[in-house]
Order: sequence, then C-alpha cells, then structure tokens
Amino acid sequence: MAEPSIQSRLGLAPGTPPLVSLRGVGKVFPGVIANADVDLDVFPGEIHALLGENGAGKSTLMNILTGIYQPDSGEIIVGGRAVSFASPVDAIAAGIGMVHQHFKLVRAFTVAENIHLGWSETPRRISRAALEARTAELSSRLGLAVNPAARVAELSTGEQQRVEILRVLARKARVLILDEPTAVLTPAEARELFVALRAFVAGGNAVIFISHKLDEVLEIANRVTILRQGRKVATDWTEACTEKSLAQMMVGREIVLSDMRGTDRGRIGAPVLALEDVSLVSEGVTLLKAVSLELRAGEILGIAGVAGNGQRELTQVMTGLAVPTTGRVWLEGADVTRAGARKIAAQGVGHIPEDRLHAGMAPALSITDNAVLREYAKPPLSLGPLFRPWRATRLAREIAAAAEVMVPNFEMPARNLSGGNQQRLVARREMRIASKVLVAAYPSRGLDVGAINTMMRYFTELRDAGVAVVLVSEELEELLTLADRIAVMFHGEIMGVVPAEGADIEAIGLMMGGRRAA
Repeated sequence: MAEPSIQSRLGLAPGTPPLVSLRGVGKVFPGVIANADVDLDVFPGEIHALLGENGAGKSTLMNILTGIYQPDSGEIIVGGRAVSFASPVDAIAAGIGMVHQHFKLVRAFTVAENIHLGWSETPRRISRAALEARTAELSSRLGLAVNPAARVAELSTGEQQRVEILRVLARKARVLILDEPTAVLTPAEARELFVALRAFVAGGNAVIFISHKLDEVLEIANRVTILRQGRKVATDWTEACTEKSLAQMMVGREIVLSDMRGTDRGRIGAPVLALEDVSLVSEGVTLLKAVSLELRAGEILGIAGVAGNGQRELTQVMTGLAVPTTGRVWLEGADVTRAGARKIAAQGVGHIPEDRLHAGMAPALSITDNAVLREYAKPPLSLGPLFRPWRATRLAREIAAAAEVMVPNFEMPARNLSGGNQQRLVARREMRIASKVLVAAYPSRGLDVGAINTMMRYFTELRDAGVAVVLVSEELEELLTLADRIAVMFHGEIMGVVPAEGADIEAIGLMMGGRRAA
C-alpha cells in the first residue's frame, strides 16, 4: 500500500504545491561551506521545524530565503516560479517574512508606530489614534494580543515578540520564519505563541520553526528537516521521531544526557564568594532585595527563576559590573563590593554574560582580539608597553581548539561566527581566568543539544578542579542535572535555596512564582 502523500497527511487537496521550495541551494563563504545542495519544501498548513547544530547552516539558509544573502547555486521557487530576492523587501513582497532571535524594534516607539514603520500601506498622513485603531484591528484579526499605545521599552520579551510577528503578518506574509522563538519566553508565553501559530497555519499559511528545544519541536511541528555541516541529512514527520533520534541525526552520534552532579561531597570546600544583604536600586526600581548567598569552592550553585527576575543584576553584582546600593560582596574574605569588574576578574572571577554578542564580545573586532580580550595586557602577550600579535594569534588558536570551534580565518570579525560558536569561545576564554569563580548566565540559551552537553562538561571540569560555579538557567532540568544547590529568584529576592539532589520540582515551581520556601 502506497504511503499517503504529504498533501493528504496535511489535509490538502491532491497536487497542492508547496508555498515555498528550495532546490539545490548552496552558499560558500571564504573557507566555509555554509550550505551545500539543500532541498526544502514547505506546504500550506504546515509548521516545519529546522534543526541542526550551531553552525550547521540554518541561519544562512533562512537568510537566503529572506533575501539577506544571495545563493551561489540552486533556486528558490514561490508559487511555481523561480524567484530571486535582492533584499528582505523582495521576500516580504513574495509573502516570506522572518522574526529574528534578536528583535529589531525601536524601543522608544509605541507598538502601533513599530508595526507601521516602513510599511508601504501606512497612510502618509495619519493620526496616532488611527494608527492605534489599525493596530488593534490587526491584533484582533491575527489573534496576537498587544497594547497598541504601549512603548516597546515597557513590554515583556513575549510581548515584544508578538509585535515582531504582527509586523511580519501585517505585510501579508504567508510563510513565517521564527528563529529560536521560545528562547526568552516564559512557559505561559510559549503556550500562547503555539496557539497563535496553529491558528496561523490553519488559514493555509506556513511556519518555519528554528529551535534547539527538541521537546517543543515534537509538540508543535508537523515535519522536521535536519541540517548537518551545511547539508540536509533528513526530513521526516515528527510523529516518527523522538528527542533521542533527532539529537543523534543533528550531531551524527549518540548524545547521552546523564546526571552530571559530583558524587564526592568532600570536594566542596570553603566559601569563596559571598553576598551579604545585597540590594540594588536603579532609577527608583528595586532590582535586587536583601540577597544573601554563599558559594563554596568545588560546587555548582544553580540560580532558577523566570527570566527578568533579577538574575542579570545578580551576576553583574557578583562580577563587579554593578555596585550594590546596600550590602557587601566578599571574595575569599576580602571586601570587593566596589572593586570593579577589572579587579574582580584579575582575582580569578570569570563571567559568561547573558548577551554573548554585545556584552561578551566586541563583534566588530577580530576573533583573535576577542579570544585574548582578558589576557592582552599580560605576559606573554605583552611585555611592558609592547604587544606581541603573534603570541595573541597562538593563544587564540589554543582557545578555539579547546572550545571545539573551527575558525577559517582568525582575523575575520567575531560577529561572523555562529551564535553557538560565539558562546563556546566566550566560555573557554572566561574559564581560563576563572581560577576561583565562574559566573555563567544562560550559557546554553540557543545552543543545540550537542553544544549544551559540551558546555556542561566545561562546568564539571571547573567544579572538579575546585572552582566555584554560578549557573543561571531557565531550564530546571539542566539545573537538577548539574547543580549541587539551587537558589530560586522572584522579583529580585531569593525565595529559597535547596539541595538539587531529591529536589521537589513542584516546590521549586511555586518558589519561581513567589512563594517562599517552607
């Protein structure tokens, strides 16, 4: 018996063509094959997931589909015709739009102003009230609730994402590309997004869903295409896949996710870093409130909580990037409350920041410059006032090799690296100086399952060497697998600190919602 066609399984009429097809698409950058002979069909009514390791070519492929890059080979077919997009404007005119992982909204503008900005259908003369009325109608029709009069800077991350999606759909996109759409959403916001996406494709449209969260892919997508090293290795129905099979296809080997907590309790030593009754107030807003924590050598302390509850500010205080309004910060018994980031780093505290591209790197500088950022003023890179570039290049190669990052040209800008490779490079650079403490904020955000496993291995290596590690994560399973203790944050306060072993997940969830530990 013949296998049902794609069209019949999606409930489409026989012979219904894809909304968009890629045929033999290839793209080469100097020294790097980003895509090679990639085929992809996306049909009406379909949510099609795109998976692959960091650097597998997903972003390049979508940049080709949206007119940011031009393919070196192959073709794009829309509506049965081969098309060529010179820019994203051409792609959106053909019904293809993308919401990037890093939003491109004007924060000082209102929701209504952002949605109408650069839109050809925006009347040349229109009142604010009319803009907001048009936005409200769009919001209602497309099932994406927003406040048209609100300023973008005042919105949560989930609300900003809805504005970005509305911007694309208002321009009559039929194919919506989402890059890591749930990476910065709360579970409730992710559920709301999934409801909206299902409603969108029910109208004969399609979604290309790029994600590293395999459980979400299996929940939301009809089919999944996997890229590895720029080539397509498989397209399958998600109902035939498991998280394990997807991970194995992505990386070409079996991924074993196991409990990585240390079993030798005797390895945990004396206190290294301590916060004593720390509060942080900025522009009248309390960001941290009476936080007291103690971190010991050879342990991993997990920081749990929904993003935006003071985690970033906590890491900034720990690393000297922010000075507490009240309270003290101690490093091996010395008061470093006002020491500043440079001095604290020099005393053995590494920092993997939340925004790896803008806070962890200088994106316009070379990969070499970024890799040696923490050590450029020290021997052997510098002797007195003399900087030795050849030493810097040698060190950059060492760090890249340890980070398992393939770099074709160390003089190219760091922004040219994939997000995952940027993260691994920053992590290895910071680990080199973290002789006492490593503070890592959302280190696995946006990473594929193989890269996450590698990153977690880095942290266990440090822990076993006697370094204290602070791990901030939204992924509770990650913390339970890795941490010795878990502190839960809510509105800038510590709701409780619990041992990870035997932790009550429901109790942690209640603390994340504001209930103090019993």
